[in-house]
Amino acid sequence: MNSIIYMDAHVLEQPSHKGFFDLYDKHSFKQPPRTTWMNGWKIEYMAIARPDTLHLRPMVIIGGAFQNFNSYKYCVEQLFDAGPIILIDLPSMGANQQINNVDTGLSAGTLELEDLAAMLGRWLEQMQLPQVAILGMSLGSVVASCLADQRPELVDRMILMGVMQKTRKSWRMLLEESLHLMKEQRMDEFGQAVILYLVNHARLAETRMSPTAKRLFFKQMAEFTATEQDRYEINCNRLLRLTNVPIPQCKVLVACGQYDSFTLPHENADFALQCPDMQYVQIAGADHVPQLQRRKETMHLFATFLRDEAVDQLDGIIPFTREQIQQIERRGEERIQVQDPQRYLSHRHSDLILKAEIVNMNFFGVLLELDAGQVARAATHPRDLALHLEDEQGEFRIECLLFEQADTQLRALFKHGSFEVAERLLQFIQVQKMLLQAEVLDAVI
Repeated sequence: MNSIIYMDAHVLEQPSHKGFFDLYDKHSFKQPPRTTWMNGWKIEYMAIARPDTLHLRPMVIIGGAFQNFNSYKYCVEQLFDAGPIILIDLPSMGANQQINNVDTGLSAGTLELEDLAAMLGRWLEQMQLPQVAILGMSLGSVVASCLADQRPELVDRMILMGVMQKTRKSWRMLLEESLHLMKEQRMDEFGQAVILYLVNHARLAETRMSPTAKRLFFKQMAEFTATEQDRYEINCNRLLRLTNVPIPQCKVLVACGQYDSFTLPHENADFALQCPDMQYVQIAGADHVPQLQRRKETMHLFATFLRDEAVDQLDGIIPFTREQIQQIERRGEERIQVQDPQRYLSHRHSDLILKAEIVNMNFFGVLLELDAGQVARAATHPRDLALHLEDEQGEFRIECLLFEQADTQLRALFKHGSFEVAERLLQFIQVQKMLLQAEVLDAVI
């Protein structure tokens, strides 16, 4: 991968910084992406600019696993205030459909995130661009951090959103479960599960995620083609193999949604603390997808940082000092006790029933107390048990992923493969909170 086999004619004819960029207009996103080939691997990109900021430092945007160039259609106009923009999709990322190397037949799954960063570094060098700013979001944040570690001379500054240095067990279990659902072709459940993992359903009142956006997101996931399923599996496995994300030494803005339940705020904050030249902020009223829920505030934040201006007084942005970062609450949602804690677990493929008592719970999981000997029996079915609950509509159940066990206690994550069940669970928890508050009030009176 040390040389480019061939590249698009546009780049060959106009290798300079200014000639490299197309001037942006309303039809830019209707154009097909430009392409560079590197030893059988395809890199797709858009290079667009506004005339008045064309002379400024270029920024390279590396999106998450599900973002394509159209995802940024309504974002770039604010970002142009800070300079020209390069949107890039490396093999099997974004909308890049390449699954196999055209020369060797190798699967794109053999490319680790570090390999993709190295490919991006060679591409930037080949394009003869000046030092760039890098915007890495979600999966793209790992590629961005690896690039800054491998090729610090190419990166002037960096924005990372939705980043963590090490993956937590519960996060890996949810990714693995999404792969199970996809392989079982339970695609409706898969689509709903992915969205319920990325979007904090417990905070919809605060994030105001539009039902239309959620529905379109679900439709995209549930209707994955075979190639898109392959790419999802490749990117999930890249993340599951990830053991450490390197710490960039350049100037870094680490940002996340205030209610991010996928890469938790304290995980983003812990990463920021290790960076020698950093700022850490939260985007108020957003979760893992601030660019959808708080687009104006998020893009204004990015553009302000890239212009080297202060970000701590911006509307909708919550800045943190190093001291405040160290005090961030690690638990996203409080755990509550419930009325009538005696419940039971059922097996989805057999008549197995296990009595269980709810010790505490929240929208994301539950701690259960079981009879002696029943914990070990439950543990033999780590993804096949469902907890039965009851509300004013009657009984409903939510499938569980067994997380850890100790003596007579069992901790489980909720799978969340159904919007309907998620909504009922949320209402159940809210009712339990009100009942608890009423009890406390009665005791005081």
